[in-house]
Amino acid sequence: MKLGVITDGISTDLEYALKVMNETGIEYAELQFVWDKEIGDQTEEEIQRIKNLVAQYNVQVPIITRHNFAGLPVMTTEPGDESFQKHMAGLKRCIHIAKELGTDLVRVMSCRKEMIIFGSNGAEKWVASTGAWERLLKLMDAPVKLAEDEGITLAVETGNNAMITSGWLGRKLIDDLGTEHLKIIWDIPNTLYCTDIPYPDAYEEIRDYIAHIHIKDCQANISRAMVRFCPLGEGDMAPYLENIASALRNDGYQGVVSLESVYRPDNGTFEDGYRECLPVFKDLFGD
Repeated sequence: MKLGVITDGISTDLEYALKVMNETGIEYAELQFVWDKEIGDQTEEEIQRIKNLVAQYNVQVPIITRHNFAGLPVMTTEPGDESFQKHMAGLKRCIHIAKELGTDLVRVMSCRKEMIIFGSNGAEKWVASTGAWERLLKLMDAPVKLAEDEGITLAVETGNNAMITSGWLGRKLIDDLGTEHLKIIWDIPNTLYCTDIPYPDAYEEIRDYIAHIHIKDCQANISRAMVRFCPLGEGDMAPYLENIASALRNDGYQGVVSLESVYRPDNGTFEDGYRECLPVFKDLFGD
């Protein structure tokens, strides 16, 4: 499979991160924060510098992963609001960068989480944020239309603090919008916090909808609202990793699996965490 890393999980210094990638045999550089800016905020000169570095270090950029539409309150945001339009402008810049770097995949998030979206038998009145889903569809209409016009694909991430927390919700969003220009970034550990069962349940539901995958490991304590990142294979992902890797391989998955290097050892750095997790990552998802 194609193995990648979110580069700021090594360093926000892009050239240094690419050197480490070359040293450790990872070929796909996912861009999220570059230098002192989130991707999408770079000048044209900086974009050209990114392009030159990517060529110099012989890596490929599979996706542009800005936090487009993250944190917007779905119940009160309208498409014409200044806050929403700022995110649209950021998305347009990301599409420009994606085309410069030879990828057609750009991440979007799905606004801020409403805890209970659907309800019945009285729950729709007392505990569900009734109407939140319809409002999300309304807000996602403009980004999807832009993607269709630009000939690119948006990838909605399964996020902890987002409306789309599970594979099932990601698939429902795509089906309800009725577009081929929206797929899923399956951030599998994130979905554990909404008690999704990654394999076989979620995988069987969404395998034809997955455009990109994030891998990390964690221990989640939902009742205490706490997450602890840990070495790959030593957390809540451990029971699922081998089965997921085998299923992706058997099904001929064509996307990239990116190591999201967010684990930092005690008294260590994120790069230390990257190097610690890398052997397991390669063993699971490599050739």
